[in-house]
Amino acid sequence: MKVLSLVATWPEMIMATPVSQAIRERHEEVLVLAGAATEAVAERTALEDLGVPTPDYHLGVISGSRGSQMADVMLRLEEILLAESPDLVLVRGGSNVTLAAALAASQLDIRVAHIEAGQRSFHRMGPEETNRLVTDHVARLHLCASRSAVRHLASEGIIGSAYWVGDAMLDARRRVGRIAKERSHILDDLGLVPRRYALAAIERREGFEDQDRVETLAAILRQAPERVVLLAQPRLVRKLTSIGDLGPNVLLPNEWPGVLDRHQLEENARLIVTDSGDVQRAAYHAGVPCLTLWPETEWVETVEAGWNVVVGLDAELVLRTWSEFRPPSARPPVFGDGRAGERIASLLEGESVESRWDLFASSPATAFPA
Repeated sequence: MKVLSLVATWPEMIMATPVSQAIRERHEEVLVLAGAATEAVAERTALEDLGVPTPDYHLGVISGSRGSQMADVMLRLEEILLAESPDLVLVRGGSNVTLAAALAASQLDIRVAHIEAGQRSFHRMGPEETNRLVTDHVARLHLCASRSAVRHLASEGIIGSAYWVGDAMLDARRRVGRIAKERSHILDDLGLVPRRYALAAIERREGFEDQDRVETLAAILRQAPERVVLLAQPRLVRKLTSIGDLGPNVLLPNEWPGVLDRHQLEENARLIVTDSGDVQRAAYHAGVPCLTLWPETEWVETVEAGWNVVVGLDAELVLRTWSEFRPPSARPPVFGDGRAGERIASLLEGESVESRWDLFASSPATAFPA
């Protein structure tokens, strides 16, 4: 079987690597990177050691309006689909690139499989929620990170094609973690003590297009009750610092951390504050409590487990929760056991997948679909 896998960015490529490697043991894979051919976000040696494959195509899609970005992906990807004639297109998440690829494949009657299918924030006005919903209703195979995602799909009438495989990010984090412990010196370089700092990862473009939000975020950071490492795009940093001094507790790394350094910053934080869905579940995998600075989350499992609190951008609520929030001692393995990649590779060719989920003491052997 020939599988065309679409990945939006280099960081996503790193997280997709375990799935890609499992696919290549069974199938032929054509790997397409939507972004430009750059590795600025990660060290070359890290990419090599992590086994990140070289993309076969770079779409070179640049940021712009959602409509222009999606049109660009569809036009460029259609040429590749016609040239490669894959049996299946594999997409992930809920980005504009994901939906555009799913639509381009479906127009050519090529099957679509969706990793992270069924995740819902239930905020229908959000563009990412629309992307997830439409992609799931275009896809013919739904690869779910959690049991609740399977239930969400069933409530929408998608039954029989949804499989609980676990979160592929967990596969990747285990691989990255082994190397990061040996090679990353970011904590020493920044003078950080494990569990004695918070990590603020602010990634949503919408979050720094609104000046009121920027001013509120600056006020929150200025009053943070502990040392904070701020990871944000340069444009947002410039806006924040133009408002005034963020105070002695806020630390801005001189360079954007690579994949190994970022992993160590996440793993060793006492608290993670973010507007990013990916960072929310990274916090859960790392066992670090999380505050979500957005009105909703598609990773509802992290909230239900008591490790993530959705606080939005209400400064008083954020600061009070920052000081008071303590998660429960238990952190149930709602995202699986780190073997999502091999399950996905099996399902792509229609194999019946059965596996003992030994991590789930309360569950008997579970067959898929869930």
